Amino acid sequence: MPSSTTETATAGSPVPPGTRPRFRAGREGRKFRGPGSVGPLGLGVAVLWLSVIVLLPLAALTVQSFDAGLSGFWDAITESRAIATFKVTLVVSIAAAVINLFLGTLIAWVLVRDEFPGKRFVNALIDLPFALPTIVASLVLLSLYGPASPIGLVFNATKPAVIVALLFVTLPFVVRAVQPVLIELDQDVEEAAASLGANNWTIFRRIVLPVLLPAVLSGGGLAFARAIGEFGSVVLIGGNIPDDTQVASQYIRELIEYDRPIDAAAISVVLLAIAFAVLFVLRIIGNRLARREEQLS
Repeated sequence: MPSSTTETATAGSPVPPGTRPRFRAGREGRKFRGPGSVGPLGLGVAVLWLSVIVLLPLAALTVQSFDAGLSGFWDAITESRAIATFKVTLVVSIAAAVINLFLGTLIAWVLVRDEFPGKRFVNALIDLPFALPTIVASLVLLSLYGPASPIGLVFNATKPAVIVALLFVTLPFVVRAVQPVLIELDQDVEEAAASLGANNWTIFRRIVLPVLLPAVLSGGGLAFARAIGEFGSVVLIGGNIPDDTQVASQYIRELIEYDRPIDAAAISVVLLAIAFAVLFVLRIIGNRLARREEQLS
């Protein structure tokens, strides 16, 4: 939302045709393909490292999930407990991602466009979930919202408690995805639109939002992918109640404790497939939106 200097605009005023915010020279400079290629050796090392760290473990997990055959895999993922766990995981993960999609964008906007005391501290605070052990976050949330709540707000062992825990660990993904785009946005187009009579909401909806949308979708997708596999932050505050607050990561641990590693691998593969599909689709949508904005600008 543009600064208060643009508030003299009227509600129904149109945005100038063809106006789109352009990025500053820093982004334009990154389109230049100059010297500095790592060459075949660097490319080989990167591919090898990616294979060792990511591809081989995923391949091993997938192979293990089919050790009991296709029927065993299907039985593991369609068991009543598994289906209930998937439903709970998807509901709380989607809720956390959607909430943070809006609030994370708002926080990123405030950090970029507004000045206030303690701004640097708040900006550093955003990254705290990355550094803080998630089990500590769950303990803190349980102390705050559990039976001994100092503020009299008790809702542990409920879905809202799980969502709050996921909101804590996924907020930085949206903020840090949107913030760089806001920093590089050229505000001259916004000021031009305001001078022609567009109000704040019209400027945001017609000019700023189309440019922000790819980054917002990317951040929301990363938040969702993190949420469906989260364990530490929900282990205490969630209560691990089957068919109610038990998420997939807790069910996987339960399967391992009962010496059912093949079933645990099958559940893990389903989570990986869901996360990959969501990120892949959002990446395609984001790229198309970005190309369309470049053509319009």
